[in-house]
Amino acid sequence: MTASADSGLFINRDFSLYWCIRVCSMMAFQMLAVAVGWQVYDLTGSALALGYVGLAGFLPSILLVLVTGQVADRFDRRRVVQAGHVLEALVAGALAVGSMQGWLSETWIFVGVFLLGIGKSFSSPALSALLPALVHARELPRAVSATSAAMQTAIILGPAIGGFVYVAGPAAVYGSGALLFLIAIVLLGLIRQPERAQPVAGNPEDRSVFAGFRYIRSQPVVLGAISLDLFAVLLGGATAMLPIIARDLLHVGPEGLGMLRSAPAAGALLVSFWLARRPIERRVGHVMFAGVTVFGLATIVLGLSQSFLLSLASLLVLGGADMLSVVIRSSLIQLETPDAMRGRVSAVNFVFIGASNQLGEFRSGVSAALMGLVPSVVLGGVGTLAVVALWMYWFPQLARRDRLVSENAAAVESPQPAA
Repeated sequence: MTASADSGLFINRDFSLYWCIRVCSMMAFQMLAVAVGWQVYDLTGSALALGYVGLAGFLPSILLVLVTGQVADRFDRRRVVQAGHVLEALVAGALAVGSMQGWLSETWIFVGVFLLGIGKSFSSPALSALLPALVHARELPRAVSATSAAMQTAIILGPAIGGFVYVAGPAAVYGSGALLFLIAIVLLGLIRQPERAQPVAGNPEDRSVFAGFRYIRSQPVVLGAISLDLFAVLLGGATAMLPIIARDLLHVGPEGLGMLRSAPAAGALLVSFWLARRPIERRVGHVMFAGVTVFGLATIVLGLSQSFLLSLASLLVLGGADMLSVVIRSSLIQLETPDAMRGRVSAVNFVFIGASNQLGEFRSGVSAALMGLVPSVVLGGVGTLAVVALWMYWFPQLARRDRLVSENAAAVESPQPAA
């Protein structure tokens, strides 16, 4: 029995387990990110090396996009996520052993990040596609907000805990991450298998590995929402430079870095909890573009700041504004996509998100090495503002979108959650 919309974050039993899985897996990734970033910068002292970390994490998603989406649509999505988390736990364990024994170099860290990217390339699209099958369509915006709250909670706790645990050495952080992946694997086994929708009879293209690309291209709202995330964060993302900002600009240590990495998630968490209780019902297109605009402005402030408190404040606002647009984009993509191809669409979306994050980190590293840290961050914020203006002009249907659940989306009803 599905709970009412007023029941809070935990809509039903399976969604509650899903929420906890998101917390564990995201917390593990964030803890590993702190350890990898600090260890690589300790070993190399290079901003470009931090950019290579982002590139190594992103490459698997683009190389495997056709495979991961098809796997998520053809096999039990719970088992696909479990397999990805098994690989991630093994890699984290290997990094812990290498750190303890002293043979772990930056090259092996890049290899480990690449393998983590492979695991995430399979687990993330399947996990995203699983959510609409656990709740009814009318509850999906609330579920997306609650899931975002779970992830942002982990993004707050993960870097902060990772920064403090790093005092005991990187092996302690890697080992903790491996344990969290194992917990997520166990929780996945407790989720009951939901009913799966079948492709439309007589339409073999629904089973094609390219169906996700074709569907996105044919839907201006979906295409605009996905590509907005790609280019806005590709230009405006500056989180890869936080180790340099912390050490060289703000003169703080690993604990300060953990706080800086947690600040965007703190702002995002506040917004996601608010949206879980009070979903946006009207003028969602304008609200989404307003959120991206504030994201760009906060990035500019971060680049110009030399105060630790001002940098924390700008990151707090940046995270809240980003979450506002993320919840709207994610809800639109899920609601406008049939369940039978949600895995492939989620895989494409994951590549776009990965490009915006990992390639954004690589872009930040290269531009910081070429023109300096401050000009790189400020220019990225200005670029985000330019993207907002262009996308409002190129995708007027997205800018004018009034409600999340349109008549078309209501027709694409999710399969009933498990009894």
